[in-house]
Amino acid sequence: MRLSNQISSFFSVLKQALAGREVDLTSISIKRAIVLLAIPMMLEMAMESVFALVDLYFVGHLENSRIAIQTVGLTESVLTVIYSLAIGLSMAATAVVARRIGEKNPEAAAKAGMQTIVIAFVMNVAISIAGFIYAKDILLIMGASIETANHGTEFVRIMMGGSIIIVMLFLINGIFRGAGNAAIAMRSLWIANIANIILCPIFIRGLGPIPAFGLTGAAMATTIGRSLGVCYQVYCLWNGKNILKIRPQYFIPEWEQIKAITKIAAPGILQFVIASCSWIFLAELVATTGGDTGSAGYQTSLRLMMFFLLPIWGLSNAAATLVGQNLGAGHVDRAEQSVYQTIRYAVVILAVVSILFLTCGNLFASFFTEDEAVRDVATLSLRILSFGFIIYGMGMIFTSAFNGAGDTSTPTKINLFTFWVFQIPFAYLLAKYFEMGPKGVFISIPTAEIGLTIAAYILFKKGKWKKTQV
Repeated sequence: MRLSNQISSFFSVLKQALAGREVDLTSISIKRAIVLLAIPMMLEMAMESVFALVDLYFVGHLENSRIAIQTVGLTESVLTVIYSLAIGLSMAATAVVARRIGEKNPEAAAKAGMQTIVIAFVMNVAISIAGFIYAKDILLIMGASIETANHGTEFVRIMMGGSIIIVMLFLINGIFRGAGNAAIAMRSLWIANIANIILCPIFIRGLGPIPAFGLTGAAMATTIGRSLGVCYQVYCLWNGKNILKIRPQYFIPEWEQIKAITKIAAPGILQFVIASCSWIFLAELVATTGGDTGSAGYQTSLRLMMFFLLPIWGLSNAAATLVGQNLGAGHVDRAEQSVYQTIRYAVVILAVVSILFLTCGNLFASFFTEDEAVRDVATLSLRILSFGFIIYGMGMIFTSAFNGAGDTSTPTKINLFTFWVFQIPFAYLLAKYFEMGPKGVFISIPTAEIGLTIAAYILFKKGKWKKTQV
């Protein structure tokens, strides 16, 4: 009877999480609050990864699949800089909105969210224009061959030119997460992905009067899909049915508010730029030491890794929201307990993922490419990376806890030392000096993540984040 009640209770919570009913996350049980936030957030982040996987699947079956896979992978590596901007801003929005919601001031939360949108739009214009103009040069700088650069220029132009859509998708979802309504964020990604899955094969291969655009069609489908997701977000912001009630005057720049948001967002953006630039360097190092085959294999493994790790991003985002709202409500101990409980869930999930990659890495890789050499590199990469999954997940959650409290400078310092001072030189040493090639790069990744997690845990225990004013 007890088991039956537990199953019934779980499905009740699951239904509530997917429905997106608003509750006071600072008063219900911590486990229930985590589940209510984490389930839609995990689905949301998994859906974000599906964009790259869908593109990778369809372009991986084109005639020039090796070139196409490399183009998608290298472009995604460059787009991580855009993601850094988007995540940094969404992180600031989540922290401020969550704090105001915890203080029971939804009007101030709505104002802060809209001011963040104004900042994002202004910042992204120059990036979109530069990415469109210098698309080919970007691929060449990333280590692509002339053939790959010529073949993938249009793909990069569309993806970089439409980067404002990427930023808005992340940012507005961050606003909803801070308000505790993760279900809306989840649905926006579902809409975007369904559109992408439908349009990708149509634009790549052609259908009826629609010509075959090949690799370029994947970029078209992804950009249109994300745009539809943003349209849904905008509708939800303006329909007046949620805790955040938006008014046109909230978009008028308020310099004090912008200054306060920028103070949180700037180190947050830098935090992810540091990590992103490290990933870009590693991708370039793999491309130069392993050629097109090594690069394609590495990019395949990264897409798979991110797909399985993004649910942990969902959990870490749940931790950030709970930390922000509980600090706003004055429940400091509850904020800390939320982080440790979230880590327990993450460890269980990542233990399963590690076993899957250690035993079935080749099977996963074979789904995306028929090239045996590319598959072998991807399998090796997955096996090495999987040794650091559990510790990496713990580090992600500690980092998100800092960010949710508005203490974005601490993770930035950790990232700077871990990635630039240690990981990049270590990867270069293994790959080139010891002539290990791509394998040396793979080894450097879990090694650096172990150091990151240890540093984050020590600083989290010191508790400076509890006193951060937002």
